Amino acid sequence: MPKKVIPILMYHSIELMPKSTVMRSLHVSPRSFKIQMQLLNILGYKGLSMRELTPYLEGEKTGKVVGITFDDGYRNNLINAAPILNQYNFTATCYLVSERIGSSNTWDIDKGITQCPLMTHSEIQEWISAGLDIGAHTLTHPLLEELSEQKSKKEILNCKIKLEGIFNIPIKDFCYPYGRFNESHLTLVEKAGYRTATTMTRGRTTLESNILKLPRIPVTNRTLPHLFLAKILTKYEDRR
Repeated sequence: MPKKVIPILMYHSIELMPKSTVMRSLHVSPRSFKIQMQLLNILGYKGLSMRELTPYLEGEKTGKVVGITFDDGYRNNLINAAPILNQYNFTATCYLVSERIGSSNTWDIDKGITQCPLMTHSEIQEWISAGLDIGAHTLTHPLLEELSEQKSKKEILNCKIKLEGIFNIPIKDFCYPYGRFNESHLTLVEKAGYRTATTMTRGRTTLESNILKLPRIPVTNRTLPHLFLAKILTKYEDRR
C-alpha cells in the first residue's frame, strides 16, 4: 500500500515583478497563484494552514489536503493571495520575522536582492481577521547555524513570545530561515512550544516525517501548471 503523502507548498512573494528583479523566482504572479489554487480545488484538495494541517500530519485526521505556507510576511500576500485563498475557502500560514514587521526583507540587502515591503501590524491583523494564520520565522531572519546556541534560542523563542503578545493568539508553527538548521535547533524549537517546523528540504510529507523538520514543495515564478501538478501528484519533489 503506498504511503499517504501530504504536500506542503512554499511561497514567498505573490507579485508580478519586472525581469530585472534579482531573485525573481521568489515572486509568483497573482495570475499563476490563482491558477494553482484553482487546480487544487478542481482536484478536490483543501488548502490548509499549518495549524489546521497538523492533525493530518499526526494521523489524527485523513483527507485530501495540502499545506499552504508563505515565508517572510510580504504585504502582497495580503493584497494578492488572501482574496484568492478566501475565494476557495482555503487557509494558509504566513511566517513572520517579528523584528522586521512593517519593514522589508532587509536580510537580503547584502545579496543585492530586490526589497519588497512586509506587512505592518495592522495588515497582519487583517490577514488574521480574514481567517488566515501566522507562524514564527525568528526575530531577524539570521542563519541559525552561524549563531551561538544562546542567540539561536533568543531568535526562536522570543519571536514566538513577541507575536503572541502583539496578536493575542498562540503561535504553534515555526519556519527555519533559509531552511537551515541543526539538531540543537530542533530541540530549541520543541522546548519553545512549537508543534511544527518547516524547512526548505524538498519533498512531500508522510506520517513518518519528523514534524519539526517538515519538507516542502517550492513554488516559483517558473512553476507552470503542468509542473505544479507534477510536484503535487507525483514523486517529482520526493526525488530532489
